[in-house]
Amino acid sequence: MAPILTFFNNKGGVGKTSLIYHLAWALAECGKRVVIADLDPQANLTAAFLRENEIEDLWNDSSIGTTIYNCVRPMMEVGDLSKPILKKVSRTNDLYLLPGDVALSGFEDTLSDAWPSSMNENNPYRHIRILSSFWQILQMSADEVNADIMLIDVGPNLGAINRSALIATDYVIIPLGADLFSLQGLKNLGPALRNWRNMWKKRLDNWQENRDYSRYPDFRLPTGTMNPIGYVCQQVGMRDSRPVLAYDRWANKIPYVYRESLLGETNIDQNISRDDDPHYLATIKHYRSLVPMAQEHNKPIFHLKSADGAFGSHATTVSDARDAFFSLTNKILTKIQMPM
Repeated sequence: MAPILTFFNNKGGVGKTSLIYHLAWALAECGKRVVIADLDPQANLTAAFLRENEIEDLWNDSSIGTTIYNCVRPMMEVGDLSKPILKKVSRTNDLYLLPGDVALSGFEDTLSDAWPSSMNENNPYRHIRILSSFWQILQMSADEVNADIMLIDVGPNLGAINRSALIATDYVIIPLGADLFSLQGLKNLGPALRNWRNMWKKRLDNWQENRDYSRYPDFRLPTGTMNPIGYVCQQVGMRDSRPVLAYDRWANKIPYVYRESLLGETNIDQNISRDDDPHYLATIKHYRSLVPMAQEHNKPIFHLKSADGAFGSHATTVSDARDAFFSLTNKILTKIQMPM
């Protein structure tokens, strides 16, 4: 099965969606068949890949499977999950999008109700299917295009939608800003992930012991691994290729907080630097005026050409962006033991 990577931080504004967008393109250029799923009800990743008129058409189309919400909508009533309809977002690469939908927030209550009900003795099947619905849809998506890897975007919160998204996840990458708020968000993530992982295991055990288990021999469920493989420092101001001092103060705290909160380690060296930390994946600087330029042309920064306005010093920055994102792509693939 294709590995599922979720990019998660309950602090917003750290450049998470932009990171996923560029990594998806980089992975596709490395020859991977990529599925991107937008499970954030704000649907910012969908907006990065599609034009507004395309999104409007999708959201006005109530056909089953056209967005993530239209895949799960039947579960909010009496139906079952719908097969997703993926959009190919590149003419030259195998890059597919499962579009997001602002209506997905309406699924939050259904997921919240199913969480305690899934431990009941009577009819746990439907509740477990609701809780694993994102994983089921992702598996259908992977099977549809024979995907090599799947990237998931989620919102910056610890709600029921994100809990079910993380249950579906094999690996977690934490995008971080070098500031107090990102560090506090990082402190919240570790306990939440451990709790979700443990509580999901209890539900798997309960399901396997239930008398209904034998009635659904082909019903597969995610293991809820949620394995953190590292963090990416994002959106920093750069001067002479190094973060400015205002960021260094907080960035230097990240290795300790990551190990303590995410990994539950003790006896940690408080002076460990990012450069010596194997969990540190990269620092992605803010590309400033290239960001709106890339958005205008509906392409990643490292695809910008002089005809798009990327000439002079911009051309050098475009080249630097390519190096940065492809280096990070290589690190991620190495972490999950997938060849380039």
